[in-house]
Amino acid sequence: MPSVPIRVAVVCSSNHNRSMEAHRVLSQQGFNVKSFGTQGFVRLPGPTPDKPNIYGFHTMYEKIYCDLMKKDRAFYTQNGILHMLDRNRRIKSSPEQFQSSKDLFDVIFTCEEKVYDQVVEHLNAREQGLSQLVHVINVNIPDNYEEATLGAFLILELCHSIQDMEDVDDEIAELLQKFEAKTGKTFLHTVCFY
Repeated sequence: MPSVPIRVAVVCSSNHNRSMEAHRVLSQQGFNVKSFGTQGFVRLPGPTPDKPNIYGFHTMYEKIYCDLMKKDRAFYTQNGILHMLDRNRRIKSSPEQFQSSKDLFDVIFTCEEKVYDQVVEHLNAREQGLSQLVHVINVNIPDNYEEATLGAFLILELCHSIQDMEDVDDEIAELLQKFEAKTGKTFLHTVCFY
């Protein structure tokens, strides 16, 4: 087992639900983890589908929470948004955009194929001067609270397996095949460089 914990990123669209639940679960297990979103702004459900709540990245979770409390406490309590934001503000101060991060990771998990494509595109467009590789793995997770929890535990199981590998670069494809057979899910995987 490697003596240094793997550096993990979990990325979804807005850094509110799926990536934050995985962030919570992984950090509780001692993993070196950060979470991000890839969109140009943070989007949360509003009173109707055509009226979402939109915030900039780095808007404090506390501020978003208070804003939605003022708008309609009962509605945002009933749909679980306030509960989600309460969890988020206990993990970190605000949502972060992946494209703005200068951090280096060993493994980046994305929560949907569109986000995977955005992460890979961004990594491939960056100047690559370190020749350090990063594994990018997509785990499709529907964007609801229950699926976010299930997805977080699947990512945790993958992280434990990766952490225990002697040679991640040689063994990861076989690991993902085993997980595909076990879960019935398909995982996208590629290697990018810093």
